[in-house]
Amino acid sequence: MTLAEDNGPERGGDDLLAAEYVLGVLAADERQIVSRRIDAETGFARLVEAWELYLSPMAAAYPEIAPPATVKPAIDRRLFASTATTQPRAGLWSSLPFWRGLAAAAVAALAIYIAVPYVNPPVEQPRLVASLAADGSDVKYLVVYDTAHRDVGLSHVSGERAAGKDFELWMIEGKNPPVSIGVIPDGQTAHMTISPAMQQKLAQGAVLAVSLEPAGGSPTGQPTGPVVAVGDLKSI
Repeated sequence: MTLAEDNGPERGGDDLLAAEYVLGVLAADERQIVSRRIDAETGFARLVEAWELYLSPMAAAYPEIAPPATVKPAIDRRLFASTATTQPRAGLWSSLPFWRGLAAAAVAALAIYIAVPYVNPPVEQPRLVASLAADGSDVKYLVVYDTAHRDVGLSHVSGERAAGKDFELWMIEGKNPPVSIGVIPDGQTAHMTISPAMQQKLAQGAVLAVSLEPAGGSPTGQPTGPVVAVGDLKSI
């Protein structure tokens, strides 16, 4: 197979299916089927749990984003404006209405804490995912592209590189020649930084492919070995 051929990713196998479910790249009907299998099949449910644990380190690179400081005061004003000027009277601590009001305020505060991300959610940069596989190859990768940090995170699902060979990651944009992203570091997980020039093209949903190259990568700037995995980047 060459990069000019588009055989599409091979789908199949519970291991890859569980990984795709955890990443959220399955279609709605496929997710429903997998959800039913999780409820009905203990072995498959454990496989999904294993992938959740396995992929969790990839999320560590994406810090939580705090909502703007103006959100909570604005909600407080809307909820408590009518009682904001009320002063406590004598015997407050023994007042049943006071404690009932305090309990209601606590519930309201909890509701605000939960609702803040939905009332005024922070602007987040999209992330793209891809499942890379190919007919006749046992090499499979799962890819998460963080557009904000220009970081490509790869999880090696299966398939080994031959002795003296390396896997190289390529971006394919339409009918243009493939562009090398770089040699994929060895290991179960890896991260690669994208150049600013390539960032916009990837964000538009380019195709990613993995080829088998001599150690150190292609000597020509174009793929010289077989393509062992390919797939489309999809927004999540």
